Amino acid sequence: MDVPQLPDNSEFNFIADCHTRWSDEDNLGVLNNAVYLTLLEEARFQYFTNLELMHLSKQFNFVLGQTNIRFLAPGKGATAVSVAIQTSHLGNRSFTQKYRVYCPLTDIIWAEAEAVM
Repeated sequence: MDVPQLPDNSEFNFIADCHTRWSDEDNLGVLNNAVYLTLLEEARFQYFTNLELMHLSKQFNFVLGQTNIRFLAPGKGATAVSVAIQTSHLGNRSFTQKYRVYCPLTDIIWAEAEAVM
């Protein structure tokens, strides 16, 4: 299986710096799939904090309605992770964000995701 390399990140307008823990790996040495949801959540928090939308209440005023994750390469624990994020659709009652989870040390994309809130 070919490992996808990181294309131009110009379509994403924010990159969150995160870190995985050694304990995030399963017994095969691969990042547990549930950890990706936590990485997306952390990226969302950083994104909205950067937009100064989280400074008062520290709460999200919306709920996560749907998340789709496409796993592209095995992630690792105890390493730096970048999550590129963009709001790709603003509707009257919801909005959609796209994400790219990758290792900044190798530029290997671990996953791409989309979330509707």
